[in-house]
Amino acid sequence: MNTLTIYALQAAAPAAGQQSALPTILMFAAIILVMWLFMIRPQRKQQKELQNFRNSLKKGDKVVTVGGIYGEILEVNEKTALIRVDGDVKLRVDKQGLVKDYSETAQS
Repeated sequence: MNTLTIYALQAAAPAAGQQSALPTILMFAAIILVMWLFMIRPQRKQQKELQNFRNSLKKGDKVVTVGGIYGEILEVNEKTALIRVDGDVKLRVDKQGLVKDYSETAQS
């Protein structure tokens, strides 16, 4: 090879080794966007719906606890609810332990 070709290859080698960080940054941004769309956003929506459910509890609602106990609400306080489980059996549970309203499905 002649000297001119060697100098041209040496001058081009460092430029080829340097790459833009833009594609990497865009890839990380896309991953974060996908995680937010498919994981964080739906979870926040579900938590908001559950909180609205717990705030709207009233006497007579039929509910299910986290442990799977079915009952009817007799009394609602700020943090607790008194539920009738069966006959005269009553339980005082934390409102955070109530996860589902089955009033509509129980009537069907």
